[in-house]
Amino acid sequence: MRRLLVVDDDAALRRLIRIELADAYEIMDSGEPAQGLALALEFKPDAILLDLRMPKYSGYQLLQTYSSFSRTHTIPVVIVSGEAGAQTKEQCLQLGAAAYFEKPIDFRALRESLQDIAKPRIHVSPRDVRLPLRVPLKLQGTDSSGREFEEAAITEDVSLSGFLCSCAVELVTDSLVDVYLTGRGKDYVGKAKILHTSLRDDRARNYDCQFVEKSGTWVLQ
Repeated sequence: MRRLLVVDDDAALRRLIRIELADAYEIMDSGEPAQGLALALEFKPDAILLDLRMPKYSGYQLLQTYSSFSRTHTIPVVIVSGEAGAQTKEQCLQLGAAAYFEKPIDFRALRESLQDIAKPRIHVSPRDVRLPLRVPLKLQGTDSSGREFEEAAITEDVSLSGFLCSCAVELVTDSLVDVYLTGRGKDYVGKAKILHTSLRDDRARNYDCQFVEKSGTWVLQ
């Protein structure tokens, strides 16, 4: 059975979603955004239903976080919100939402949407399991404007086959970068491919990178 995560501070709505969708989905839910992120990272559901307005942490922030983390950026996020208006919907879609539904929920339409976007979970190879490690790197290559660059970066997490990092340079998806470890000098690791990009803030972007060749020592072996 496919797994669905519901993150909404309205307990009554979470119960209603369970009643309406429990026949088709294994449902996890939380009214706390931080716990909602932890559940997504641990269980990697097939889809996430996310409210926009919650205490301490907005749905916009959580949507950006889901889109940025390597373990969650492929999970479709469906916004379920009391905020009406085309502008709000468009903003959510630009931030990476797969669909947008206004409250009260049209459950028939929601079921159809989830049927289209929620895919069965794919087994994750041990090579791709990410660990939350901050590792200093140096990236070299060509930026989105065709200029050569050399820039410092810090990983958010790492695996045997890749890493997620933040960097101020704008890079293009599918481009290649040379990767160096810089904790003790500058040790060449290999070439990595940019799999996914997302905006971190005004000064940096997040990049999900996968090695295409390694000739040096990486932090995980």
